[in-house]
Amino acid sequence: MLGHVTKAQQPLVSGAIRGIFTATSADEARTRLRQVADQLAPHAPKVARLLEDAEADLLAFYAFPAEHWSKLRATNPLERVNREIGRRTDVVGIFPVGIFPNDAALLRLAGMLLIEQNDEWLVGRRYLSEASMALVLAHEAQAQAQPQPAGDRDHDAATQANALNRKEVPQLTTV
Repeated sequence: MLGHVTKAQQPLVSGAIRGIFTATSADEARTRLRQVADQLAPHAPKVARLLEDAEADLLAFYAFPAEHWSKLRATNPLERVNREIGRRTDVVGIFPVGIFPNDAALLRLAGMLLIEQNDEWLVGRRYLSEASMALVLAHEAQAQAQPQPAGDRDHDAATQANALNRKEVPQLTTV
């Protein structure tokens, strides 16, 4: 987002966007997002349009229990994995030329690191504990059991579709 505004505008834009993610509910976050998009439209129309277009993706973490929000809205695990891939490829790069004879060799190294990270998350350190994931399942069961007003059905259908998509993502495992 910040690449679409001038350096002088970046602190204002980043502060406004940060405020969206500190909302205490999904409705409050939607309201804040619309306010920020309206404020940015005259000065940074591309950023305002990007925010509006990505509203569902940006606020998807609000469908989970509040205990998960701080972990789901952050990209820390992804940044950690990317940093590790960079570190390992830098170490390999100090050896004589030819360590990566082609792109496939680099992809094998990166793939191996991703498999290693997946194994660590499955067996060792979990980003979201089993107890906290049980909260997600209980929250979904409770949401399905409650009757809903007609206006909320479309939003709930999207939430359920997202939940189904999350459940259908295959786990990468090694033998």
